[in-house]
Amino acid sequence: MPNAAKQFPLIAAIDLGSNSFHMVLAKADHNEIRILERQGEKVQLAAGIDEQRMLSEEAMQRGLDCLSRFGQLIQGLPHGAVRIVGTNALREARNRGEFIRRAEAVLGHPVEVISGREEARLIYLGVSHTIANTPGKRLVADIGGGSTEFIVGQQFEPLLRESLQMGCVSYTQRYFRDGKITPARYAQAYTAARLELMSIEQGLQRLGWQEAVGASGTIRAIGLAIKAGGLGNGEINVEGLAWVKRKVFKLGDAEKLDIEGIKPDRRQIFPAGLAIAEAIFDALDLQRMTHSEGALREGVLYDLLGRHQHEDVRERTLGSLMERYHVDQQQATRVETKALQALEKVAAAWGLEEESHRDLLQWAARVHEIGLDIAHYHYHKHGAYLIEHSDLAGFSRQDQLMLALLVRGHRRNIPRDRFAEFGEEGVKLLRLCILLRFAILVHHIRGTQEMPRVQLQAGPNSLDLTFPDGWLEANPLTQADFDQEAEWLTRIGFSLTAR
Repeated sequence: MPNAAKQFPLIAAIDLGSNSFHMVLAKADHNEIRILERQGEKVQLAAGIDEQRMLSEEAMQRGLDCLSRFGQLIQGLPHGAVRIVGTNALREARNRGEFIRRAEAVLGHPVEVISGREEARLIYLGVSHTIANTPGKRLVADIGGGSTEFIVGQQFEPLLRESLQMGCVSYTQRYFRDGKITPARYAQAYTAARLELMSIEQGLQRLGWQEAVGASGTIRAIGLAIKAGGLGNGEINVEGLAWVKRKVFKLGDAEKLDIEGIKPDRRQIFPAGLAIAEAIFDALDLQRMTHSEGALREGVLYDLLGRHQHEDVRERTLGSLMERYHVDQQQATRVETKALQALEKVAAAWGLEEESHRDLLQWAARVHEIGLDIAHYHYHKHGAYLIEHSDLAGFSRQDQLMLALLVRGHRRNIPRDRFAEFGEEGVKLLRLCILLRFAILVHHIRGTQEMPRVQLQAGPNSLDLTFPDGWLEANPLTQADFDQEAEWLTRIGFSLTAR
């Protein structure tokens, strides 16, 4: 099995955060990651989102200018060696598609938007690989620009992952837009954070933890400000928090926050971050929180490393999904094997040669029947809904939407308009769906019969199937299945012949 170090000498992760964009370039060496280069810029994407949840052209341009600088460092790196993830601002923005398209043109690599809980998983992965591997449970909190993630985990395994809609950029926009800091405004931000925390604090407390770790620029800045006041060594503590808060009130204006540890470009968003941090300390009854350099981007690197060493968390996620919904494992394996055999025969003709195409087809074959656990009637729709709306560790939102669409389209009518929403990729997705349908029909009998080898010939909008002589005549159910399938495919302008 090739390891990532041999496959990709260099790997990179880019984190498109709501406040800052970050990039790390690293060398994979003996299952460890050696960071070669770190880059970070304040872009404040979240500040460019209006009330209609549209990202302004100005904010987009700030992001694209930053990415053009990052792009120089990853120039020439192959596909699969770079992973780019977007977080809360891109989850929120209704016109994120436009920004993603332009960002991909600048970088030459795909951009994924990840869910809050997937972000939490990756943050925990980054933290757990960069701090001491202690035996007890730990709480990890990451105050971002638009959302704050919480994880309780043990060693390298997250046990609980949560994401709340509160962040230092979004709260600055709401409570400290003009930079003026008053006790009344601060109290509003603090109370809003406490209200957000009410939905998760009991669940976190129930699990408990032995240490609390923070993983963001906000946590670092508060810790350094406390250190400057002589009340700590870079960690956050209750006494230090109270001191920083008094100091901030006394200064009264974000522009005047000339406190050691708070960089000039963080002054504007510091009061909001401080209010959120204090709310976290009070809600979770914390006394102390240390800071970890590792965060989302390091987690993305380790996740990338795991994928290339066949320790892909997505495999485990699908396995547990199949178990939870009582999937017939043998049937899933039969369909998967047949679908991948068919893919090999038509991959070149249909432009399905990327590993991502194989992955999607494989995953869809495994989970296409999960909806049966809810009801047989419209089970393909139930299955698609479960995949689209579940928190699937390791999967980006785009992955989930494409996988859900393959499951939705695996039987009966194919929703062509839904495939068209994916643009050029939608054509390839539709072809994957046709291969999945073929494999399911071949194994309609569910393993009680030896199935023949079938020859496949693919054209741009056609698929010709050649069965052994006389086989279809001797198996009228399969003949009827493919006659019906030809009718379904005619509706989307596709020709299928089986002989």
